[in-house]
Amino acid sequence: MEFNNKAIVITGGGSGLGEATARVIAEQEGFPIILDLNEEKGHAIATELNGLYVQTNVTKEEDVQLAINTALEKYGSIHGVVNCAGLGTSTRVVGKKGIFPLDEFNFVVQVNLVGTFNVIRLVAAAMVNNEPNDYGEKGVIVNTASVAAFEGQIGQAAYAASKAGVVGMTLPIARDLASHGIRVMTIAPGIFDTPLMAMAPQEVKDALGKQIPFPPRLGDVKEFAHLVKAIFENPMLNGETIRLDGAVRMGPR
Repeated sequence: MEFNNKAIVITGGGSGLGEATARVIAEQEGFPIILDLNEEKGHAIATELNGLYVQTNVTKEEDVQLAINTALEKYGSIHGVVNCAGLGTSTRVVGKKGIFPLDEFNFVVQVNLVGTFNVIRLVAAAMVNNEPNDYGEKGVIVNTASVAAFEGQIGQAAYAASKAGVVGMTLPIARDLASHGIRVMTIAPGIFDTPLMAMAPQEVKDALGKQIPFPPRLGDVKEFAHLVKAIFENPMLNGETIRLDGAVRMGPR
């Protein structure tokens, strides 16, 4: 499935991986539908790319449904979703500040895992009504996990659990939606130069980049977006998680 003349939902589309994906969609003459809590950034990107912005909390059913309804009113159909909304945390189970607060663990899982599933189920319900293309496809779903799903580091219990959940539900959801002609894939990025990473000192970023076998640098968000495009265009990619990490395997710290 190509982006051309297709409306694609991007959660977390106001920055980082989501913004890069929105830009590639627009470059291919598609219509990025940006769902983000940051109204200033989300609206600015949507305006620049001739897309649509809807302020959305992915964990709230009413927010996501409103965004879908708004997109359907404007474009008539939705042919894809790229789930980039998420957050990280670093808290030890038992540390100097005490026991890991259960509310914090629940919040990370709620946003990263439950929020991803919430968007999947509601967008999929809209995509089943699409006319199939020549390959029988009605839509494509791409989720974002992390290498932490496989090699979670110290302090990443909540983050790793949430991302492992995204990996774990990829295949069963792909099987659920196969009869509707909807494919489901997940990307597990390694260490990428995102806005969160931009706050780190250059020496820290350089040290992290040297941990990556090849290329020995941080990933570029454009490389993530390029893989999203490749997944959409290749109808045989389904039910799998692709590591995008330069062969890095994370250590305990």
